[in-house]
Amino acid sequence: MRRIFAVARLQRPLTTRQFASAGWWKNVEMGPKDPILGVAENFKADKDPRKVNVGIGAYRDDDGKPWILPSVATAVQRIHDSKADNEYPPISGVPEFVQEATWLAYGKDSDAVKNKRVAAVQSLSGTGALRLAGHFFERFPLSGKTKPTVYVTDPTWSNHFNIFGQCHLEVKTYRYWNAKTLGIDMEGLLEDLKKAPEKSVILLHACAHNPTGIDPTPEQWTAISKVCKERNHFVCFDLAYQGFASGDVAVDARAVNQFIKDGHLIALCQSFAKNFGLYGQRTGLFSVLCADADEAARVESQIKIIARAIWSNPPLHGARIIATVLADPNLRKMWQGELKLMSGRITQMRQMLKDNLKKAGSTRNWDHITTQIGMFSYTGLTPEQCDKITKEHHVYLTRNGRISMAGVNSKNVAYLANAMHAVTK
Repeated sequence: MRRIFAVARLQRPLTTRQFASAGWWKNVEMGPKDPILGVAENFKADKDPRKVNVGIGAYRDDDGKPWILPSVATAVQRIHDSKADNEYPPISGVPEFVQEATWLAYGKDSDAVKNKRVAAVQSLSGTGALRLAGHFFERFPLSGKTKPTVYVTDPTWSNHFNIFGQCHLEVKTYRYWNAKTLGIDMEGLLEDLKKAPEKSVILLHACAHNPTGIDPTPEQWTAISKVCKERNHFVCFDLAYQGFASGDVAVDARAVNQFIKDGHLIALCQSFAKNFGLYGQRTGLFSVLCADADEAARVESQIKIIARAIWSNPPLHGARIIATVLADPNLRKMWQGELKLMSGRITQMRQMLKDNLKKAGSTRNWDHITTQIGMFSYTGLTPEQCDKITKEHHVYLTRNGRISMAGVNSKNVAYLANAMHAVTK
């Protein structure tokens, strides 16, 4: 009996205290806060009633509230009324969404679409599309041997480094922002692209560059395309704001289609968070333009294998919403009007901020606020000035001086302008 009892005791599971004492994760260090999402955490903890959050890239109406697009609300009701099931979509995504999203970027009547040269797989928004891109580049090197280096703009969206780094790719920067002119450093940009090893991956922001809000002119896009072609670079576009930047989906996809016209076989990472207000639905698309239909089929098969190992099947609801809106002429027209409304309000806030800075007494040149486009403005505030405006005025932004113009409204613009003037005079 004693022997049996002793065995039973040995077979008892470890208690919580005994398990913790094993210290499996004692060497795990505390990770740093995300530079963007951390702003939201600090803002939420602040109890000052004057606080302003211009750090997070999400559209807000003039009352500072999230806005559900009427076209989206109508589509949601239709989907509900249809009593659609919740079965798994294919690994490649909801077919109607993949088709409509591809048409939106490449054009329904484009050669790429007509000849089935586009390999496309639904992703978890733009982040997931970039992740698929990174894994694909790592698994199928452009040279056939060595993994390519990914070149991103300096500065760029901070998560670009995380995404491609997690895919075991080296990430380097090329010059983009000129702090003296508050515009594009075109000379430095072209020089860096020329020096980059052949068959490098060049990541370009198709429109509404994040974080600067400065986009190349058509002539500058032509020069960039030419250098990439001469150096045999592979171009990957991050298209996170189609229609949201200018209010016109065709205008915001102009650079993408120019590069295709110039003979580039590109990759494209689309996000539908901003232009449909579907931030939490995480709906995006990764696509690769191939030489022919056979190559596209083979490429898509490999992207699906990568997706299968990450999320298996993509989310259903957001894709259905977008497909419903884009496939219905009336809803699509409504949506296009909503894009103009959102982009128009942001443009208006840019002008009001500039005017209020002048009214506050600032003698600095703030023209760049109105010449920039899209959700973000690279104000030119230094990290020290950003720290000061947060500590003394409760204005929350990232330390690189980037502010989200969507967080500016008619009720806080004067306060924001006065705070900016106070830390820059």
